[in-house]
Amino acid sequence: MQNIFIAPAIGNDNEETVTKTGLWSKWNAFADAQADSKTLWFIVSLIAQGVLFLPVPAALIYYFNAPLAVLAVTLGLYFANIISGMGGAGIRVMLLFFLASVFIHFLMIAVFIF
Repeated sequence: MQNIFIAPAIGNDNEETVTKTGLWSKWNAFADAQADSKTLWFIVSLIAQGVLFLPVPAALIYYFNAPLAVLAVTLGLYFANIISGMGGAGIRVMLLFFLASVFIHFLMIAVFIF
């Protein structure tokens, strides 16, 4: 029969804690530092998407024969950003929605143009 050993809940004070500074933790630190500018990021997100990304479906559909799903994706991302900003989401969620929207639009442009 094997014995079961339970480790004590209290650790040694001599152990060094290792902190990992990966890309995700740096992103979270940046987002947390921007918490005071939440309204500014909401406005920047709406203006940038309205000026840069809302015309993308028209160009892709008219010139490059893209399907209408491009329009649905663009409007879905735009309204998701509006809802996250006006619905009281945290700064991490707002910035993540904005970054995802930028990435998805660049991906759609690359797929249909190249």
